[in-house]
Amino acid sequence: VSKQMLEQVLRELQPLCTMEQQFIEKFFQLSHDAADLQVLKVGVPLHLTAYLFSLSFFFFLRLEEPTTWLLSEIFSCLEPELRGFLDVCNRVHPFSCLQVLVTLNDSVFEMWDSSSALPSSFLNSVLGNMLLLAKSSFNKCIGNLCKEIEETKMPSKMKGGILPSVSRFEEFVSFSDEVFRTARRRGELDKAHLRLASSVFSSISSLSSANLKVNTDMVMMENFHHIHCFLCQKKIHCLEDKKREAKRRYSEHMEKYVIKYLGQPLEKLNHFFEGVKARVAQGVKEEEVSFQLAFSKQELRKVIEKYPGKEVKRALETLYRKIHKYLSPEENLLPVVWHAMEQEFIRQYQEFEDLIQRCYEGSGIAMDFTMEDLLSYFNSITLSN
Repeated sequence: VSKQMLEQVLRELQPLCTMEQQFIEKFFQLSHDAADLQVLKVGVPLHLTAYLFSLSFFFFLRLEEPTTWLLSEIFSCLEPELRGFLDVCNRVHPFSCLQVLVTLNDSVFEMWDSSSALPSSFLNSVLGNMLLLAKSSFNKCIGNLCKEIEETKMPSKMKGGILPSVSRFEEFVSFSDEVFRTARRRGELDKAHLRLASSVFSSISSLSSANLKVNTDMVMMENFHHIHCFLCQKKIHCLEDKKREAKRRYSEHMEKYVIKYLGQPLEKLNHFFEGVKARVAQGVKEEEVSFQLAFSKQELRKVIEKYPGKEVKRALETLYRKIHKYLSPEENLLPVVWHAMEQEFIRQYQEFEDLIQRCYEGSGIAMDFTMEDLLSYFNSITLSN
């Protein structure tokens, strides 16, 4: 509504100011760069005659822009009234400054392109001031929004899902993109989008596990994934780099999340082989690792016995239920995360098998489940859920 009212005001102002300017220039024989004033005795409306002649003395004292000066006296209330109107527009809606900025920008450009309005006209000067005011209001709005996003506190009982700062960012981007859809210039909006994207990325990265009831990497993974999907949908050119960064951050946190939780089904086995790798890295020969007391063949058999195939499958089922419980259904990341876990689990299994072959060669030691068994466990869990 405020946009339509502002457009109407500007449409009615332009012909009024243009006609008044043309009358003054003709009456006083002023060109746009005139430095002197000549008052001609020509017919003028009675109500203007006294006023114009009372100002004539002052024209001789002002040698620069007499036309502009006279118009500013005639329309002395115009700029204060416009300022008041813009102030009302900004109070109607927190993002009204966007519509005001677009409307004024387009109006100024239309005046410059119009043969009926001169670039140095009084109205151009007034609208230029209003445009500066609109840009100032817009920048203040963006600054406040960035601060709000960065300082958003997490709900005390939040268990995951999309963060309030991300929702706020997307709300603004969607609204502003629609407002600027037909705008002649997007420079201010592009800068604002980049500032806000940096703020929301900072907000996600500053998450502390103390603020959340669930794994921090999981929440970061979901929120960066959400932003990436949102930016893919919006196709905003200036945010292409942010879109790629969101995808990279989402992948990084998914990897951390997967590795953390995959340590649980084979925790002791994982810990054992981490120790084996550490000994080899310290310089112990692979064929001599089994002579280390903590990593003897007997110790390895004890650890492997703790993980029969049935127990591994049961542990994977528990893991799936846990992931399903905490991942947000809106993001639909469960199939992606579960597949990533399957790939990482297979990689770990192959690494364990390789270490057994290299460090316990000829011992006949093997895990209780094969690669085929492992694949069947994952397939069974996937199909049953």
